[in-house]
Amino acid sequence: MLPAVSVIIPTHNRWPMIGEAVESVLRQSFQDFELIVVDDGSSDGTAERIRALGSDTRIIVRSRCGVSAARNYGASVARGRYLAFLDSDDLWLAEKLAVQTGFMMEHPEMQICQTEEIWLRHGKRVNPKAKHRKPSGNIFRASLELCLVSPSAVMITKKLFDETGGFDESFPVCEDYDLWLRIALDHPVPLIASQLVIKRGGHADQLSHSLWGMDRYRVAALQKLLRAGVSGDKGEWIVDTLRRKIAVLAQGARKRGQEAQARAYEAALGEFVQEREDVGAGDSRVRQRKGISSADIDAVARLGTAG
Repeated sequence: MLPAVSVIIPTHNRWPMIGEAVESVLRQSFQDFELIVVDDGSSDGTAERIRALGSDTRIIVRSRCGVSAARNYGASVARGRYLAFLDSDDLWLAEKLAVQTGFMMEHPEMQICQTEEIWLRHGKRVNPKAKHRKPSGNIFRASLELCLVSPSAVMITKKLFDETGGFDESFPVCEDYDLWLRIALDHPVPLIASQLVIKRGGHADQLSHSLWGMDRYRVAALQKLLRAGVSGDKGEWIVDTLRRKIAVLAQGARKRGQEAQARAYEAALGEFVQEREDVGAGDSRVRQRKGISSADIDAVARLGTAG
């Protein structure tokens, strides 16, 4: 019999945190799930240590490909109707799957939802800033400025995940921002107010600390939507957000005495807006899973490093 939920945990050299994450899944009150851990090239014995926990966890060991590829691969072999992702540095409270599965079954018209979180930094509880407050329902406009959906808090139908194309593996960071925007373009994202995820931050290997200037990749995600032909009010919202983000990137470059970089950012804005005019109405490329290539992503990232 197929499980209701497939839980997918990507990990790379995160022992013992990954062990704690796995245990938080195994302690769920709702037990109709399969657990898939994708070991993305770890060298700390992660796979062997998880096997020693004695669970039925499916462990997939792959060469290092990145978190997006690891999540996508886990989803490709998942058998559940619903997918629930858990980052290997986060934890779930025991009722997380029960509450979300119940919500999804009670609201079959919904294909995705998320829960509230408890934030810990260096082991101490902190309160999210107002700008991080999660909206509920039609979240597209609110989510343009920064990512307001947490992978560890999401439950999504496998059908929607597959139809949307999953995480874009050419993004080294902000891959979640990119995916949730593509989903929120057409789908409401309800928020369950219960805090059912413990989000742990502040550790040295946190992915968001690995690359500076993450807005470069948010710019790339916005460019992707414009190239897909998103039009009307949503297109205007994207362009407005793009202008603000590029202005901030250009200002930062000028503060560092890097005028050429600042001008490159500003020139890129003109190109993005022109692309939007050239593409015209319709957003079929989003629905056909088409967007920008890894070369495009690299070009955006290099705007911040050109001399």
